[in-house]
Amino acid sequence: MLDKLGITATSLCALHCILLPIILPMLPLLGLSFLADHGWEHVFLLITAAMGTIALFSGFHRYHKKLYPFYSLALGGLIYAFKDVLGAEYEPAIITIGASLIVLAHIMNIKLCKSCKTC
Repeated sequence: MLDKLGITATSLCALHCILLPIILPMLPLLGLSFLADHGWEHVFLLITAAMGTIALFSGFHRYHKKLYPFYSLALGGLIYAFKDVLGAEYEPAIITIGASLIVLAHIMNIKLCKSCKTC
């Protein structure tokens, strides 16, 4: 359940970051200008990272004892967190790569949990 929620949250976060430049002028009209704040992005990234860590640790502890989903989550989170380093022109590609690695971590966790032979 947490993995599916994590995939959804990560995907929504990536869409937010990619589409924000397009919808930015409309946000004040809709009363949603707080979504353009960088603080909101950091909070959402921390929430998705915490959710991912809890979901992966749960699967690790209960079922599979494999660490590589954590590596994908951590790498995706780091890439996502430092998306501004290469400039705005590369930001959509960097966001896509980081979010894809986070989603991949959840997918690996789901598959590993379902493949548990002792359960």
